[in-house]
Amino acid sequence: MQSKIRIGIAGYGNLGRGVEMAIAQSPDMQLVGVFTRRDPASIQLLDASVPVHPLDDIERFQQQIDVLILCGGSKNDLPEQGPALAALFNTVDSFDTHATIPEYHAALDQAARPAGKTAMLSVGWDPGLFSLNRLYGEAILPVGATYTFWGKGLSQGHSDAVRRVPGVKAGVQYTIPAEEAIERVRNGELPELSTREKHKRECYVVLADGADAADVEQAIVSMPHYFADYDTTVTFITEEELRRDHAAMPHGGVVIRSGTSAAGTTQVMEYTLKLGSNPEFTAAVLVAYARATWRLNQQGVVGAQTVLDVAPALLSPKSPEQLRKELL
Repeated sequence: MQSKIRIGIAGYGNLGRGVEMAIAQSPDMQLVGVFTRRDPASIQLLDASVPVHPLDDIERFQQQIDVLILCGGSKNDLPEQGPALAALFNTVDSFDTHATIPEYHAALDQAARPAGKTAMLSVGWDPGLFSLNRLYGEAILPVGATYTFWGKGLSQGHSDAVRRVPGVKAGVQYTIPAEEAIERVRNGELPELSTREKHKRECYVVLADGADAADVEQAIVSMPHYFADYDTTVTFITEEELRRDHAAMPHGGVVIRSGTSAAGTTQVMEYTLKLGSNPEFTAAVLVAYARATWRLNQQGVVGAQTVLDVAPALLSPKSPEQLRKELL
């Protein structure tokens, strides 16, 4: 009987490094390889004994990998890589463009199902853990409203989108929640809040040589799905300022369900995350769902899956008997 789940990592940026850390804390898993579009010789892993291969060679490793964790960006990488790799491997990814999840789900399902593979998409804390808490809130308090606030924190997906704008050499994006709006929700007011009333977005950008600042700013603030619906500010800084002031990657947020169980009885459910490292926490969620993905595939569950489809016990390395004894 195979003792450990064999994991591969596709892409080795901040998220890929976080996945390597999380696997090291999971005794039932083994990292068998990292796959990159960069020169493999330029990649320094935390564990030097793990081999690094060109991503173009990944098809040769189908028999050596139980689950492949995809660590590319949602805007440009995953829409292409996800379906291509889901036809070859069981996969887990953190696709986080909420508006296009249904189309991405369909593309993954079309690739994975005929191959007998399981493709777990949109795993992380939002989408992911926050999605679960929105579901719990609606199911338990059907009369009410759900509110999600993000930040203050550095968003990986939005920062990646900023960096891909022509003329941007480097950059980060912070999501800032409106504290007044959060307090109104916690007080059970059930306010109707527009997108702009809940958050604003702050971008810090290093311009590429010769780039026009006005053009870059306009391209960012008008970007659909990312910035167009928010009050967005773009501040141009130097590379030195970026390294000095924006190296940390904190984030977090809150999901609140405010509702009534009977006339005059207000109930408020709240789930909060305060994260010292957004990519490391997201990676930890990916690794837990890689365990569930492997178990589902072993049970014959194939095609595209999301966190909403996974029984919580499948995330844990503990046996069902242990979980009943310790956590119920």
